[in-house]
Amino acid sequence: MSHSDNATALAENKVLILYILDQLPEGMLEDGLYKMISSINDVNYFYFKPILTDLVDSKLVGIYTKDEEEPVLKITSEGRNALSLTKDVLPGILKLKADNVFKEELSSITEETSVIAEFIPKNENDYTIKCKIVENNETIFEVRTFAGSRERAKRIVDHWKQDASSIYPRILDILLDNQ
Repeated sequence: MSHSDNATALAENKVLILYILDQLPEGMLEDGLYKMISSINDVNYFYFKPILTDLVDSKLVGIYTKDEEEPVLKITSEGRNALSLTKDVLPGILKLKADNVFKEELSSITEETSVIAEFIPKNENDYTIKCKIVENNETIFEVRTFAGSRERAKRIVDHWKQDASSIYPRILDILLDNQ
């Protein structure tokens, strides 16, 4: 890939992130945003993270924290201005794909609001896994752990998503010492 191709891809991905966040007034968690961007434009986390950091450093994207909740990313007014000036950088086909993926992902996000599981790579052999249960936008249970491989992290996440309704009561029983 030539330098101009890299610069074009970088610009497209920055505008794509702004474009997605502009459609989410409540903002989005970083891992949800990564999931959405990677399904639209096939980028890996180690490419996505510096782009996002640059957008935050240039104050086009803000990080907002409420109480003990995880930080949410939101587009800033400067970000909206930049988006209006650069929206044409996004190829039409990418914008169409973004709109379609956005609708699919958003509906799956709203369907999965009660049971959430995700893993975030720290490096090639270290993944943070977060499993939680949310009711009425409030986290009622959350557990974080680590896995030494992507496969193991994925197994934990998949197991939680499939069987949280029986895992959660067993964990409570253990915590209450009611074996």
